[in-house]
Amino acid sequence: MTLFSARPTRRTVLTGVAAGAATLAGVVPAAATHGWPTEFPLPDGFLPEGITIGEKPYAYMGSRAYGAVFRTDLRTGKGRVIHEGATGTATVGLKLDRDGLLYLAGGGGGSARIVDSRSGELLATYQLTADTGHFINDVVLLGDRAWFTDSRDNVVYGVPRGRSGGVRTLALRGEWVQTPDVNNANGVVSTPDGRGLIVVSSAAGTLYNVNLKTGHAARVFLDGTTSLTNGDGLLRIGHTLYVVQNRLNLIGVLTLDSGSRTATLRRTIADPRFDVPTTVARFRDRLYLVNARFTSPQLPTTTFNAVAVPTGHAG
Repeated sequence: MTLFSARPTRRTVLTGVAAGAATLAGVVPAAATHGWPTEFPLPDGFLPEGITIGEKPYAYMGSRAYGAVFRTDLRTGKGRVIHEGATGTATVGLKLDRDGLLYLAGGGGGSARIVDSRSGELLATYQLTADTGHFINDVVLLGDRAWFTDSRDNVVYGVPRGRSGGVRTLALRGEWVQTPDVNNANGVVSTPDGRGLIVVSSAAGTLYNVNLKTGHAARVFLDGTTSLTNGDGLLRIGHTLYVVQNRLNLIGVLTLDSGSRTATLRRTIADPRFDVPTTVARFRDRLYLVNARFTSPQLPTTTFNAVAVPTGHAG
């Protein structure tokens, strides 16, 4: 793993349970977003897949076409490109930390990048793998590392946050099943206790609880559903887990038990505006999703958007 470029930053790292608790901050009455748009456009040909939202009402979305990042003001629906990207790069999943740093998953390029969300400046690039046939798909921030999934390999990569240090490559072992030539590890969140990861394997529709010390992946028993087929982006709020099922145009809403060993399906969220949504982020009483439109032509003229639904919306 080679660090091509980096600039030291001063930051505060959330660790363990504190990192998980931070996801609950900012809960306000539903009226707080009344009148805000529930749908907003992205540039034609943008090929979005990831979305992240911090403590302020701005959504950041990445482009698979050229690695750009687009920022939208959730109050108005107006946005602009803040990071131009470059030919041959991609931004798939992405996460924003409390210091304004964006961690970007580089897809087939095998990289992870760090971008300043205010200036759009590229601060660092980590080449996680030099081999072809990999796909760095999603990322979660936990403690002093950003953890990236690779959909084509049974590993996760831990990139250091705000300090010097090498990338940690953690092989997924135990009950993990790696199927050739399909997307396996995709969306990722931390466990409620902040000690491990929950990863969805897309093709199999399976959730795993990953021990960050050993890489042991224990299958999470799904109570109330047989599969989370096409599972993509994940969002966890306390013990509630939202699973985007992209080509099914659904969000599965599950409850995790105390040890994250069982997940019980409580309901699904559907909306006629869903057009192969891939990832989800929350701001206050809403869930925001980007429509990747995988079943439509992926052309420079193809239109794209993001939509919002209430967190309690019944599908």
